Amino acid sequence: MLADLPPFLLWPLTVVLGLCLGSFLNVVITRLPVMLMVGWRAEARAALELEPEDTRPFNLLTPRSLCPRCEAPIAWHDNIPLLGWFKRRGRCASCQARISPQYPLVELAGGVLALSVLALYGPTLEALFILGACLALLAMAVIDLRTQLLPDLLTLPLLWAGLLYQLLFQPLLLPSAVVGAMAGYLVLWSFYWLFKLITGKEGMGYGDFKLLAALGAWLGWQYLPLVLILSAGAGAVVGILIQLAIPRLRGAPLPFGPWLVMAGWIALLAGEPLMALYTGLLY
Repeated sequence: MLADLPPFLLWPLTVVLGLCLGSFLNVVITRLPVMLMVGWRAEARAALELEPEDTRPFNLLTPRSLCPRCEAPIAWHDNIPLLGWFKRRGRCASCQARISPQYPLVELAGGVLALSVLALYGPTLEALFILGACLALLAMAVIDLRTQLLPDLLTLPLLWAGLLYQLLFQPLLLPSAVVGAMAGYLVLWSFYWLFKLITGKEGMGYGDFKLLAALGAWLGWQYLPLVLILSAGAGAVVGILIQLAIPRLRGAPLPFGPWLVMAGWIALLAGEPLMALYTGLLY
């Protein structure tokens, strides 16, 4: 059906779809860590045989969007992706508190990713799978930046979706994807324990292992060295620059997930030419 649309409709509709999906990702990014925390607290209280807390329903649908400061409901026209934030100049309509630029940036990223996938894969079912992976990676990157968490509710479905993608569209590469998932987890797991044995500190979290395993499922084991080089290189350079520019952050833990996400995007959207360049340099 989408393939039958003329370009002058297809491209704008793709942008709108990407912006709307980015808006939904903001809900996931903001609420999912809180939902997990509430669940952990409930489990802890149950284990200690304490009375459950009297909490209001809180999930991806309830309550409706509120100002994080004054909790005034946000009008529907202020929730329009990009336009709502710029119309209010990044401030709440009720209390004039600043609204984080995360919201328009994530929405814009959703639109850019949707356009990129359409340009590379066309209006196909395969493109929807790739777009879903790119958007899930976007959500994980921002959650990791905000909380240093990579929830299993995102990493594990991404892994299984990668295997399903290979089964549906590249069945001959499914063995490579299975090995990629196993190798992706094992590489960072091994690095974690080696670093801990040498320094006595934890260098990364288990969510990073699962994220690289998911990327291995989507890309195959052959792309893992490229993903690791890109993510580790970019993370090291930016981390050093941040700690030089902001002395109070020296020695503070920095999330690795966003750099894995960046490398994953590059490999998903420009993997073949980049892999050809990478292997050419090696051989």
